[in-house]
Amino acid sequence: MNVLNFVHAFFGDSAHWHGYDGIPHRLGQHVLYSLLALALAAAIGLPAGLLTGHTGRGGNVLALIATAARALPSFGLLVLMFVLLGLGLLPVMIPLVVLAVPPILVTTYEAVRAVDPAPVDAARGMGMGETRVLLRVELPVALPLILGGLRSAAIQIVSTATIAAYVSLGGLGRYIVDGLYQRDYEKVVGGATLVAVLALLTLAVFWAVARLAVSPGVRGR
Repeated sequence: MNVLNFVHAFFGDSAHWHGYDGIPHRLGQHVLYSLLALALAAAIGLPAGLLTGHTGRGGNVLALIATAARALPSFGLLVLMFVLLGLGLLPVMIPLVVLAVPPILVTTYEAVRAVDPAPVDAARGMGMGETRVLLRVELPVALPLILGGLRSAAIQIVSTATIAAYVSLGGLGRYIVDGLYQRDYEKVVGGATLVAVLALLTLAVFWAVARLAVSPGVRGR
């Protein structure tokens, strides 16, 4: 059977659409893991990137942190966390967050630093405080690039969250891991297809968010 036949057989089997191992349930688990990891990474990366980008300090430290985090293998970190912490969601969240923080952190920093200094100086001249300058002037202009960093992190998380299945959690990785163990390649291909489709849907969501959140003037630039 070729790949298309595997895909057709997997999605055409009604057994894959019901129950604990059904597609809706596994998809919901995968989305939950991904959203939680992205929220945690954004809570770390966005404030740090905005602050260092606004002040212009700490750029070298950010580059060092990002390089070190990107060098860590997600699966190896998962195994280490599993050994140290045991079963549960935490050993999965740590490598996913470590994977997602660098693109958010570095892109946010670069986005704020790239804002035209003229309107920033004008805002300060009008008496705006530093917080208002950041939130009212720099952030709206930097938002497209910031969303790009979040999008990149989200795609990496969605693609990598399959590792949750290796420590007995759910998600779409369950199809891939179980399928390989059972030599059920229909299940393996079906799981991989679902992950790819979810990644494409993630791109579409961020495109829609950018259309709604970014002002037309900035978007036109």
